[in-house]
Amino acid sequence: MKNMDAKDPVEAELFYRFLKEEGIGEIYRTQETPKPQANPAPAAATGAKNDLLMLRDTVLKCAKCAELAATRKSVVFGSGNVTAALMFVGEAPGYEEDVQGLPFVGPAGQLLTKIIESIGLERKQVFIANVLKCRPPQNRTPQPEEILNCEPYLREQIERIKPRVLCALGTFAAQTLLKTGENISSMRGRFYDYHGAKLLCTYHPAYLLRNPGEKRKVWEDMKKIRQELGEAV
Repeated sequence: MKNMDAKDPVEAELFYRFLKEEGIGEIYRTQETPKPQANPAPAAATGAKNDLLMLRDTVLKCAKCAELAATRKSVVFGSGNVTAALMFVGEAPGYEEDVQGLPFVGPAGQLLTKIIESIGLERKQVFIANVLKCRPPQNRTPQPEEILNCEPYLREQIERIKPRVLCALGTFAAQTLLKTGENISSMRGRFYDYHGAKLLCTYHPAYLLRNPGEKRKVWEDMKKIRQELGEAV
């Protein structure tokens, strides 16, 4: 691929990184651009961290869903920057997440890390969580009662972190947050209001692993998020 002539050198650099990491093609950089850094106020960070630790203690002891409590290895609370401007929400932990107790650490998680880096951020600068905090057996679809039991924890996480932008990964997360039956293809690519935060829906990284041709659509969604965040990152 020939040299990219972009009016925005930051966009050119990030697009180069995105394509190179995903093996889509080769593109030559025109300018080195440093990654933006997040420097939250210490007092705000400490307060948010304490609030989340208290919530985490509650979630770790949760046994509202008898089947999930009996079969899980870990409660996957979430991880990342407690004052993040950007928060990602997925469906539920998978096998690797259940074993390690961390969100998005399997192949889909590795791709999510690349997606985050494609907009000039590091994984430690965002917060990542799931609607469900426990892995459903055999990765089955979460049951309605499980959502009712667990969703309040997610809402509390969002209230305490106070992200400017939420990114719902996949149909399940998008439908849960927006209380809709629409599919992800019709919801992605535009912002919704979620209690004062901007919510954008996009494809789940696991879907992208099965359908790599859709990665460009996610890149377009990520550009919108980066533009919305502006100096907040």
